[in-house]
This record gives sequence, structure tokens and C-alpha cells, in this order.
Amino acid sequence: MQLPRSIYNEEHLLFKSTVEDFIAKEIVPYNAEWEQNHMVSRESWLKLGEAGFLCMQAGEAYGGLDIQDFRYNAIFTEALGRSGCAGPAVGYPLHNDIVLPYIAHYATEAAKQKYIPKSITGEYILAIAMTEPAAGSDLQGMKATAEDCGDYYLLNGSKTFITNGYLADVVVVAAKTDASAGAKGISLLIADVTMDGFSKGNPFHKIGLHAQDTCELFFDNVKIPKENLLGKAGEGFKYLMTELAQERLVVAIGALAQAENALEKTIQYVKERKAFGKQVAEFQNTRFKLAELSAEVMMARVFLDKCVELHCDHQLEAAAASAAKMLTTDLQYKVAEECLQLHGGYGYIWEYDIARAWADSRVQRIYAGTNEIMKEIIARKVLA
Repeated sequence: MQLPRSIYNEEHLLFKSTVEDFIAKEIVPYNAEWEQNHMVSRESWLKLGEAGFLCMQAGEAYGGLDIQDFRYNAIFTEALGRSGCAGPAVGYPLHNDIVLPYIAHYATEAAKQKYIPKSITGEYILAIAMTEPAAGSDLQGMKATAEDCGDYYLLNGSKTFITNGYLADVVVVAAKTDASAGAKGISLLIADVTMDGFSKGNPFHKIGLHAQDTCELFFDNVKIPKENLLGKAGEGFKYLMTELAQERLVVAIGALAQAENALEKTIQYVKERKAFGKQVAEFQNTRFKLAELSAEVMMARVFLDKCVELHCDHQLEAAAASAAKMLTTDLQYKVAEECLQLHGGYGYIWEYDIARAWADSRVQRIYAGTNEIMKEIIARKVLA
């Protein structure tokens, strides 16, 4: 059950159909294999690039389509979420909408020319490295350092839980260029796999998101050219705070799409499954649970579409983006939990889509800032 969505026009809907066809042909059939490998294939990135789905907002000067309407990005992310392929639904949008903007908005022209064209084609896979083993959501507590050595920065430290980490060719790294200055001492730099001293750990074996390569990154006296500094030294925390609103919106878009997919699959299941001589859908508990979940998902959809609209108009505030992330990821987990219960014992079998949806949903409340951090951001706005 969905309300009409007024934020999308005919061109958007045509694009949506194209994306869905691509996903059905090039992603869904391979997802089980990718889950076993703990990562998607590099070939899939090249196919995405060839189809024009990577870095759509990048300028024509770098080989991009220069599409500045974020609704196209939202459609892509939503279609991935509704496919049930949660690993790809995280990694591809992170490349497009979370990492690329740092390079597009703050990199030197030399760095843009070096890294953006191959990010568009899928030859380069992007990641961002903020979280550290001892810091978590506390970005100001990071220990990684980048010492100014004249012509270059000397980067040392480690990062963990890095999405796209194992396959990544290019990584935006947050590090302290002035350890005594707190948040004002954080800078962002671009590291790439050709640099000596940059190494990776093996992909983590996670509860969910099995097709998403997540690992640790290590930096041992890595020389980062000055041209790879993003913006100004010491301004990194400000850039992070600026770009995190879109990151949280992207997570919210994926979360709600995955919730909708889980709900639709469950509605189909309870109509087909029989118990005590009748359809599971005929039991009052089933009907009331699905009515409740459908109403909550519909309400979240209206709010999230409004957030996308505001973001397109450059009016989405950090607190609203945080609210969207918190509410949709909490709802995604609730939907997966309740829908798994409606599947009975089959809900606990990995071959059933709902088992994957449940396992994949849990991390959404943790990354991109835990939902506890989201509450803190919202509270600051409420009590200002």
C-alpha cells in the first residue's frame, strides 16, 4: 500500500525502470555468489560504470553526466534496496553519494582529474575511512596522524569497519594534522592503493551484509602528496559535518526501501502459506501486524520523500537528516523482526529472503553515526 509520490516526474520514472531492469539482470542473479565471496565482483562495478550509474553528478569535464538532480541518485539507491541485495545496496551508493562528494567539492583540480574519471567508469572503487578501533562514532577522538613534511603529509594509523574497504582503490582518510587542536586539527586526505605503506586487512565475517567487503585499513608512513589534501588543513571536521547530512539521507533511503521489500515479500508469503487449514494471512494477528507495519512504512515514506525534496532544494538540515536515518533504520529492523516472526521456522533459514533482510538490517542503526548519536543531534536542534 503506497500513496502517490509527487516528487518524481515521467523522466524519473523512466530512469527508475532502466535501473530496475539493470539490477534484475546484472545484480540479483549474482548476489548469492557475492555473499559467499564477501564482496561484489569488480566486473559489476565496470558494468555499472558502462551503464552510467556511477558518479552521475560528476561534471562533463571528468567524463560524467553532470546530473545535479539528487532524485536520480535516490531512485538508484531505492531500487537497490528494494531488490533485496543489501550488500550492493550499501557499497554502490557509498561510492556515488558519500565518498565522491568529498572529492568533487574539496579536491584540488589535479586530484579531481586523477581520481574522478576512473571512479565514473568503475575502474576505481571509492571508500571513506573515518572510524578507528578505539574511536567509533567519536570522530574527534581519532588517533591517525598526518604530519606535514613540506611537499607531502606522512600518514600513520589504522581505520576499521571500512565499507568497500577491501576492493577500494581510492580512500578519503580523516586524520589529525594538528593533534593538539581537537576537531580543528582534523584534515581529509586522499590515499590510493599505489602508495607504499597502505595495506588492508581481510574482509570481516559479519552478521549480515555478506556481499559487502568491510575491513581494516592500515597506514604506515604513507606519503600523501599535498595535492591530495581536501580543502584546507584543519577544516576536515567541518567538511565531514557538511557532507554527513547526505550520507544519513542515503542510508535512510536504502533502509526504507529494504523495509518495503521485506514487507512485500512477507505479504506474498502469508497469502501462500497455510496453517491449521487456512492461509496465515487469514489470522487476525497476521492481518493486524501487517496493517501496523504498512501504516508505519507509508508514514515514513511520506517523510523521507519530503526530505529528498528538501535536499534537492538545499534545505535539508542536519537534524532532519538525522531523524530520517534514525526513524527509517529503526523501522527497517522492526519490519524485518516482525516479518521474520510471521514466517515461523522458515524465517530462520538463510535461504529465505526474510532471514537475510533481518540480518542485514541490524547494522543500519550503527553506521553513519549510531542512532544514539542521531538522537543527540536532534536534541541539540530541539533544545537550541
